[in-house]
Amino acid sequence: MADQASLKERIVRGDTVIGVSAPLNATKSELEDIFSKDSYDFVNADAQHSPYNEERLVEFCETAKELGMPVQFRIKHTRQAYLVGNVLDLGPLGIEVPLVEDESEVDEALRWFYYPQVGGRSWGGAARYGVEGRGDRLEYADWWNANGILCMQIETLRAVTNIRHLAKPGVTCLTWGPADLNFDIEAHPHHPLQTVDDCVRHALEQLEGTDTKINFRNYTPDLRDHYAEMGVTVFMERPR
Repeated sequence: MADQASLKERIVRGDTVIGVSAPLNATKSELEDIFSKDSYDFVNADAQHSPYNEERLVEFCETAKELGMPVQFRIKHTRQAYLVGNVLDLGPLGIEVPLVEDESEVDEALRWFYYPQVGGRSWGGAARYGVEGRGDRLEYADWWNANGILCMQIETLRAVTNIRHLAKPGVTCLTWGPADLNFDIEAHPHHPLQTVDDCVRHALEQLEGTDTKINFRNYTPDLRDHYAEMGVTVFMERPR
């Protein structure tokens, strides 16, 4: 029998899951070409370092959905976590919040990501992922709360050392930004964690016994095995 597990279920149980990045202005044929290069499980789109508007995000999510690919979307700034519910109404399945360091930032994202009685997300939005055939308010809310994917991005040593407190129930993945993390490592030459790999190993130890996984920006497929051997199971790569 074919595996009917959702993407979130696969992530939580520790399956290898691979995402690929794509620009928000990619056409359908360009996305088809990107997705054909490997067996990808989701597409990652970015607003933190790229321009976007809401109409384009809706179009991008609709096109990706037609091609069978859910969207993970990185919002512009940590302090915009209060807008997570509004962004989700435009079609992503997953949200990535950048530069997270504090529990309060996680709490803010959790509140607006999940519907009551888990969180406080407002009801509405015709473009929401998975809403087709689930028009009943409670049916969709329950489905979303079980299947939506919330990610916090770890980009500082402070976040790494605080990681057990950031991996709260409801946080599916802790994503990694190696470039910004390296900036912080360079600023703290006497810190016991002196490489990105040191930080990953420390985080994996701290996450034992939780459902939260590491989603690592390895960028190129040749680094998958290196991080998989450490225990990473979710990867984000550039198009080949």
